[in-house]
Amino acid sequence: MGCILKGGGGLYSRLRVGAVLLAAGQGSRLGGRPKCLLELGGVPLLRRQLIALSGGGVDELVVVLGHHAARIEPVVSEFPVSVVRNPEPDQGQASSTRVGLQALPEVDCVLVALADQPLLHAQDVSELIKAYKQRGEGIELVQPLVDGQPGNPLVFSAAVREQILAGPGDAACRRWQERHASQVLRWPTSNRRYAVDIDTEQDIEALAQRTGHQLRWPPDLARPAMQP
Repeated sequence: MGCILKGGGGLYSRLRVGAVLLAAGQGSRLGGRPKCLLELGGVPLLRRQLIALSGGGVDELVVVLGHHAARIEPVVSEFPVSVVRNPEPDQGQASSTRVGLQALPEVDCVLVALADQPLLHAQDVSELIKAYKQRGEGIELVQPLVDGQPGNPLVFSAAVREQILAGPGDAACRRWQERHASQVLRWPTSNRRYAVDIDTEQDIEALAQRTGHQLRWPPDLARPAMQP
C-alpha cells in the first residue's frame, strides 16, 4: 500500500517523482566555463542541486551533460543518479530536456531543474511538489511565478512527458506550455530562490550584492577558457 502524505489541503497519495537536471551548457557568457561548477561555500552548484532534489522528494534523477562532461562527471559520480550525455548540446535546452526525459524510468511526475540555481533548498523542491499535488483538475504542469516572472524548477505529469517525447525534436517544456496554456498553473510565490540562476558575471555580482553570497570558481577554472 502506498505511503500517504498530509498536505495543506488534505491527504494525497505518494507520488513517484522523477527529475531531469540540466547541466549540458557551454557557459559561453562566463568565458566558456561550466557554470554548474561555480562554488558557494566551497560546494559546487551542481552538488547543491543534487542534494536539494534528493532531499526534497525526488525518487529518480537523471543528470544531462554535454559540454564539459568530462570535467563535471566526477562531481556527480558519488550520487545514485543516472548520467546521460546530450550528443548535440548546442541544439539548446529543449534538446537536453528530451535526452533526460528519454532516460528517466517510469514516474508519476517530472521536475525539470537547472544546475545553476545557487539558493534552491530541499524545502523549495518539496513545496513545489506539494503545489503540484494540490494543482486542481485539468492542470498538468506547475511552474513557480515570482513577482510576475516564471521560475524554476517546473513540474509536470507523466502524460506531458509522453506528449513532449512524441512531438517534434526541437520541442520541450516551453513549446508544450504555449500549446496547452489552459493546463498550466503559474503558481504564485514570494520565494525568490526559484527565480535566481546564473548566466553572466553580472549575475554573480548581483547575487553577492543582494544576498551576501559569493560564488567562486574552483582553482582550475579561475580563468576563462580560451575562445577560438
